[in-house]
Amino acid sequence: MCGIVGILSTTKKDTALYIYDALTIIQHRGQDAAGIVTSHKGRFYMRKSNGLVRNAFRAKHMAGLLGDMGIGHVRYPTAGSSSGAEAQPFYVNSPYGIAFAHNGNLTNTKELEKELFEQDLRHINTNSDSEILLNVFAGELAKLEKQRINEKDIFTSITQVHKRVRGAYAAVGMIPGYGIFGFRDPNGIRPLILGKRTTNGGTKYMLASESVALTALGYKVTRDITPGEGVVIDRKGNVFTKQCSDKAQYAPCIFEFVYFARPDSVIDNISVYKSRLRMGEKLAEKIQNEWNEKIDVVIPIPDTSRVAALQLAQKLGVKYSEGLIKNRYIARTFIMPGQKQRKKSVRQKLSAIELEFKGRNVLLVDDSIVRGTTSEQIVKMARDAGAKKVFFASAAPAVRYPNVYGIDMSSEKEFIAHGKTTEQVCEAIGADKLIYQNLEDLIWCVQQGNPDIKTFDNSCFDGKYVTGDIDKNYLQGIEDIRSDTVKQKHQSNESSELICNDVE
Repeated sequence: MCGIVGILSTTKKDTALYIYDALTIIQHRGQDAAGIVTSHKGRFYMRKSNGLVRNAFRAKHMAGLLGDMGIGHVRYPTAGSSSGAEAQPFYVNSPYGIAFAHNGNLTNTKELEKELFEQDLRHINTNSDSEILLNVFAGELAKLEKQRINEKDIFTSITQVHKRVRGAYAAVGMIPGYGIFGFRDPNGIRPLILGKRTTNGGTKYMLASESVALTALGYKVTRDITPGEGVVIDRKGNVFTKQCSDKAQYAPCIFEFVYFARPDSVIDNISVYKSRLRMGEKLAEKIQNEWNEKIDVVIPIPDTSRVAALQLAQKLGVKYSEGLIKNRYIARTFIMPGQKQRKKSVRQKLSAIELEFKGRNVLLVDDSIVRGTTSEQIVKMARDAGAKKVFFASAAPAVRYPNVYGIDMSSEKEFIAHGKTTEQVCEAIGADKLIYQNLEDLIWCVQQGNPDIKTFDNSCFDGKYVTGDIDKNYLQGIEDIRSDTVKQKHQSNESSELICNDVE
């Protein structure tokens, strides 16, 4: 999962500052690397680096990012290395010069890379599927063989992208001297939202992964880009949109609402906050119907589960307490590359307030249970703090299948629920009792925000992939390049390279 931003101003030259602020707001979508590319007088100005936004950009970098339009990206790696070479945005100099940033994951990268080399005569320099997506788009634009382009040409290229590319992708791009553009895959798996800000100094347009990036900076949300749709904003501030796929359907990723998106975001007209409130209500109903346990206090595992836990506690009529305190300077452990690093980070990330646990039957609430690393250690933390009994509730169903659309859940062997019953998972994490949300209830919780959306990508819960092109061979392939073991090898190699560089 990554975060993308594109901004065009009709007058002001301070675009980079707004992109910086927007990336900071959606930092939760990726903490591995950050990048910004701007355009001024037909030239690109780029800065990208590993680390958080605040660490990647200093005053001297911001001063060098000139221009009235630009795009930005925060990276969360799902494949390959976490080196700076794969930080986005990417760019190509032909045709016209194109800068590009992408959120998602393509599912036919091998075929596309072969096509690009043999048919399009284009070179791929990294292991990133984002570079492949950029080159597919650039190759289609080059086929038009025009000295000057317009919005129709860009839409033509996006249409061809949809015909050639499979998987999940929301993208923003920029062509110097012309403007910015964006598009979303035909299933709308990854989000992309358009907004506008008008002041005395002119008009700014923004494309971003989440609405909060817009609203926090004073932009008014115009609307979500629909599945398969393209949008082009030229230098004069003209906005053009077109449906570029004849197979478009809504099937957004339901895990956006469970975990990734901020609660104050609205995606596809669905409030993430209200979705999580309903998750808490449904979970409380299930506990009331299936459990006969005395619960003294409900404690959320911060931060994502707070909304659901609060509503659950109210529904059950049980005390709610912030019994776990989070160190805000530790990254999200779900995103950590490797089990050893996750285990080390949990104790650094959370500490228990003993008074809220001692002698009580505690219900811990989390948004989901993936590898179980965090859950197991927090249950132990609760017992060490004196809890009499420790119950555990997940606002999402059991994660049993890999996610292939841009979330780092690649190997089913790493999922604690793989091949286990609820009782066995409960025993594995050391809880006295465990309850999962029903998938039907989760879908209902999200769908209530926009009943027009009939389908969601629930693949990590039910193993049904909306693109229809995923088989066992593909799943084995992504496990081979995205498992924790592979990531640890990459980390080891990159550490060795750094040591060698330091010696030199």
